[in-house]
Amino acid sequence: MVALEEEYERVENPVAVASLLDSLVESGGASLCLEDDGGRPEPVVLMEQHPGETLVLDLSSVDYLLGRLQQGVAFYLVGETQGKVLRTPLLSLTETRRSGGRFLCCSDYPAYLDVLQRREAFRAELRIGMPVAASVSMPGHEAIHGELRDLSQQGCQLELPMTASGMLATAEGPLDIAFEFPDGTHFAIQASGRHQRPDPDRNLLRVGFYFGSCSADQERQIWYFVCEIERESARYAKEDREGRQPSPLFTSPAGRVGAGEHVGRRDLKRYATPMARRLVKVAAFLDGQMLALQQGSDIDSRQLSLYADRLMDLHEEDRESLLFACRCLSPEPLLVRHGIAVAVHLLDLVGAGMPRDVRKAVVASGLVHDLGKALVPQVLFKAAHFEATHRQTLSEHVSLVLERLDSCQWLSRGVASAVISGINERMDGSGYPDGVSGESLNELAKASAIVGVAEALRRDRSDRPAKTAQQIYRHLLTHSHQFDPHWIKRYVEHFKALPVGALVRFSGEQLAWVLRIDEQGNLTEVQLAASASAPMRDNLGETIRGNVVEKLGRPVGEVAVST
Repeated sequence: MVALEEEYERVENPVAVASLLDSLVESGGASLCLEDDGGRPEPVVLMEQHPGETLVLDLSSVDYLLGRLQQGVAFYLVGETQGKVLRTPLLSLTETRRSGGRFLCCSDYPAYLDVLQRREAFRAELRIGMPVAASVSMPGHEAIHGELRDLSQQGCQLELPMTASGMLATAEGPLDIAFEFPDGTHFAIQASGRHQRPDPDRNLLRVGFYFGSCSADQERQIWYFVCEIERESARYAKEDREGRQPSPLFTSPAGRVGAGEHVGRRDLKRYATPMARRLVKVAAFLDGQMLALQQGSDIDSRQLSLYADRLMDLHEEDRESLLFACRCLSPEPLLVRHGIAVAVHLLDLVGAGMPRDVRKAVVASGLVHDLGKALVPQVLFKAAHFEATHRQTLSEHVSLVLERLDSCQWLSRGVASAVISGINERMDGSGYPDGVSGESLNELAKASAIVGVAEALRRDRSDRPAKTAQQIYRHLLTHSHQFDPHWIKRYVEHFKALPVGALVRFSGEQLAWVLRIDEQGNLTEVQLAASASAPMRDNLGETIRGNVVEKLGRPVGEVAVST
């Protein structure tokens, strides 16, 4: 949280100071900020005051800070009351005692208070891994679901799907906004839209809302949320080394699944399969991480570790369902879809027999390998002709993402380099970033290059349409000077002629997606498709199991669909 110094007014009158502190005691809305910790608030309880002598604090919720406080580290208190933000001067503990499992402490009494009238100066931003579901609604319209991006006493900023622009354009009064934190805490308020900023690459709007008039209870709740967001955000800061306790708002109770049928702005009901719906959280992480990179943040080590583990668990649970789910993410940004597909297919191709920590590094590297492209000028991807200068600039995406992995101490640098750099290298030295060739490339880099180009060819590009598996195999075989023939052979043999995720036309004129195949590549389970378009819940039909040929006829060929 940041507040401009000139907006504070100093109150030195002892009676006024005591009165303001009394209101803070009653509201229970105090937070403690260490002098040497960037002003991050930690929730405490101001229990009582003895004017001119001492403050009595309950520091049980921040017992992990007691050691530093008892060593003399200075702190100040902040709090919100009566529409004002209060801040004490620097204080020190004078006494600490334990009573009934609680830590009761005394501190200096403040000689003055700084009072901030403009509450909107405090704005707490949510980091990656801090999901707060939000919804916007008005009479006569279905609620639109999104994610909370920042919060202040005066308003908030939400990420919403592009479709929200229709509701916002027709709104004649305040809209109903609701937040739901991971622990289930629900908060509702009315707000008016102030500004919109479209993000066409991610197909969403960033919308700022103004709360207008709030009740005293709503003000108190918002202040608590702002402080807890800052507290949780501090746990993710790479300079933090204390192992801070999590905010209760961001701790999901045991057995709680989440916010119903939505993950932020994503409507889970639209996704084609249960496995695809489980992948949505991975997609949401990568999508948010891409935005965080553009804002100067590093890759979130904790979250990347979590989602790499999740992807491996899903693969162990049902690899074929996961392979098909990679084709069911069309609402997601291209870099997100590509990262997930590369991670899953590379794991499936090379993961057998690898130690778990190596497989995890492969998956994590695959997930983020292309996110650096969000950091290079986007005009490159729209250029009619790709020139040498364009190629040089584009190649910088590799080093840009590798630099942002510094905090991921658990991630093998060798594996990360092999996947993130090696996926762009070629056997004849024509690749980038280093132009490495032949035997200078290790086996993981060679395999990554094949998976990377195969997945890229699965999707439309401005200069060519998506390709079928057979067309991809033909491309690889005719470019054996660029791709290792041994790994081409392994790739084709592993995924088969009609791989899971292929859309097949049968002699009976029906279309169906391949869900499962046997070791010989025979189709054992398919799902009927209404059209040659990316699989979503509303365009899939009956699932056919067993003797597919007997029911649908022989496969005539694959239909290319950009997924």
